[in-house]
Parts: sequence; C-alpha cells; structure tokens
Amino acid sequence: MQTVWLTGAEWLAVLRIGLGLWWLESWRHKDREGWFERGTGIAWAADVASRHRWAAVRTGFEKVVAPRPKLMAYVVVYAELALGLGLVSGFLTPIALIAGLLLNLLYLVLMIHDWAEQGQNAMMALISLVALLALSWQTWSLDSAIGLFL
Repeated sequence: MQTVWLTGAEWLAVLRIGLGLWWLESWRHKDREGWFERGTGIAWAADVASRHRWAAVRTGFEKVVAPRPKLMAYVVVYAELALGLGLVSGFLTPIALIAGLLLNLLYLVLMIHDWAEQGQNAMMALISLVALLALSWQTWSLDSAIGLFL
C-alpha cells in the first residue's frame, strides 16, 4: 500500500483518533445540566420515539428508556465521553469501536426521519467499522503499548 506522509497504519490511527475527537465534541457540546436535571435529552428522544413509524422503536423505547430516564441520560452522555477517551488514547479500542458503532446505529434508527443527523451517524458508523476491521489500534495506542488485542 502506498500512502503520502504517514504509513497506512498511521492513517488508520488518525482516522480512529479523529472519530474519538468527534465523540468528545459530541460530549462537550451537550447541555449536561439540561440532560441530568431537566431531562431534556431523553424527553426529546421520547418525543421522537413516540412518533416513530416503526412500532419496535416505540416499544423498545417505552420498555428500556422511558422507565429510567435519569439513568439513561447518564448512560448516553458518559458513553460518548468514554468512547471519545478510549478512541483518542487507543485504550480498549475494539470495545470502543463496537460500542460506538452500536450507539451510532441506535441513533440512526431512532432519528430515521432526521436527514441532518443521518449523515453524521452513518459516517461515524462507517469509520467505526473501517477502524475495527483494519485493527486501527496497532499504531499510536495504549492497547499497542501494553500488548492488548494483538
């Protein structure tokens, strides 16, 4: 494989780190007081789910998220932080990539009607898949430094 400036493995690490920075930005710009104290994030998601064309999304939200809105707010917000930190540092990278892929797919399904969000979630999911299948933690990662996931 020929590349410019960096090796292929290093470019994959750049892609992984960039994805991690994307997750960190998602966490940074969240109104955490709104999410945790006023329940704004979960209330918005509940409204989206209640009008969803797929019954499975409405039912799944009602059974999993609606009964525990405060817990789910913390799970969503801190999952984004954990994904960002894990991908930037390259720590437990395959786990972070799989979790991020699943979270993006959940967002994609929930917001199936919001075309602005679809592009972001589709691209983040694609980057997660490529970074996972290309073993992007082989370079510039704590996983590589300590010998995890060789």
